[in-house]
Amino acid sequence: MKLLLKSATIIDKHSAYNNKKLDILIEDGIIKKIGKDITTKADKVIAEENLHVSRGWFDSSVSFGEPGFEERETIANGLDTAAKSGFTSIVLNPNTYPILDNNGAITSVKSKAAHHPVKMFPTGALTIKSEGVDLAELYDMKQGGAIAFGDYKRAVKNPNLLKIALQYAQNFDGLVQSFPQEDRIAGKGMVNEEQNSTSLGLKGIPNLAEELQITRDLYLLEYTGGKLHIPTISTKKSVSLIREAKKKGLDVSCSVAIHNLSFTDELLQDFDTNAKVLPPLRTKEDIKALIKGLKDGTIDMLTSDHSPMDTEHKKVEFDNALYGTIGLESAFGALNNIFSTEEVVEMLSNGKQRFSVEDIEIKEGNPADLSLFIPNEKYDFTDAHIFSTSKNSIFKGHQLKGKALGIITKAGNFGL
Repeated sequence: MKLLLKSATIIDKHSAYNNKKLDILIEDGIIKKIGKDITTKADKVIAEENLHVSRGWFDSSVSFGEPGFEERETIANGLDTAAKSGFTSIVLNPNTYPILDNNGAITSVKSKAAHHPVKMFPTGALTIKSEGVDLAELYDMKQGGAIAFGDYKRAVKNPNLLKIALQYAQNFDGLVQSFPQEDRIAGKGMVNEEQNSTSLGLKGIPNLAEELQITRDLYLLEYTGGKLHIPTISTKKSVSLIREAKKKGLDVSCSVAIHNLSFTDELLQDFDTNAKVLPPLRTKEDIKALIKGLKDGTIDMLTSDHSPMDTEHKKVEFDNALYGTIGLESAFGALNNIFSTEEVVEMLSNGKQRFSVEDIEIKEGNPADLSLFIPNEKYDFTDAHIFSTSKNSIFKGHQLKGKALGIITKAGNFGL
């Protein structure tokens, strides 16, 4: 099949084509020609006004539901959602039922995504059933296709367990993840411990809960060596702790959730359960530090931290609601409110190397791995913009700027 993109502005600061408006001819998933006024006949011509294209976007933390929670999201619809949102590769979290903690579970979910244009890479649980007691069979899962190991939104309480995991995973270059929360400090907190939590009468999670866990984990990493990824940091001090660790030469990476860059805990005034996320929304000072950390490379990647939740678990009292917001559909438009389009594209492409995902250059002869988007259109985000089965978006009712159109990869195109 031949696809022809007409007058597409290429955004890729590493490419000779950066900021040039060109035609791109793709045949059977391979970029055959990039140039002006390509006249070759094609099966499909894509000629959107103000069309932009970049290397494929990557998300390091995506949850669906299948197996076990299909009412929240299936793998098939979840991958369709990722494609329509501009993502060509995602890392799937292991928080299914049963938990993805063995080779069979990993190979099963991989098989369900085998022929989709979006590449899906599963994370294996670090511990059996993500209970934090016994280490799961990490190497066996690696053989089955697990790309990293971690218990989603669950802290590794036992420091010796994390120590052993970091040591063991070095035998096969495994990436270990540790969620940054000391549960005994967080207690029964649900939101950021600050003035707003007091005025709303909600129990707070202090910054200390995150920072103490990160400090512990970095000490362990310094002792053991290995590769550590800390997902979704949220505080100013966390950024400085990781910055100092990198200066020491520790092999540590981290991410931040897009909603933690977009909103402060002031959003909780209406007790909207879609704003109940973990880590919680913090303060303007924290957001300022997170943005600085992204720009100076301390924070390695962004994530939508996409977490579908059915109505039963969201349209309830705030105390009883589960944590989580969907975020794939709103990712580009939300970031484009904060950063320049060039910065957004660069940030959405980061993280691939850390997770051993191929980053394919926009170049003649290379397989297509492209995200297509329009950068400047402003709109209010509503249910009409949501492709997920669950509708629990923190961005509903907020203005976004820019829309993803879809993707083109070697395995096909989607959303176009």
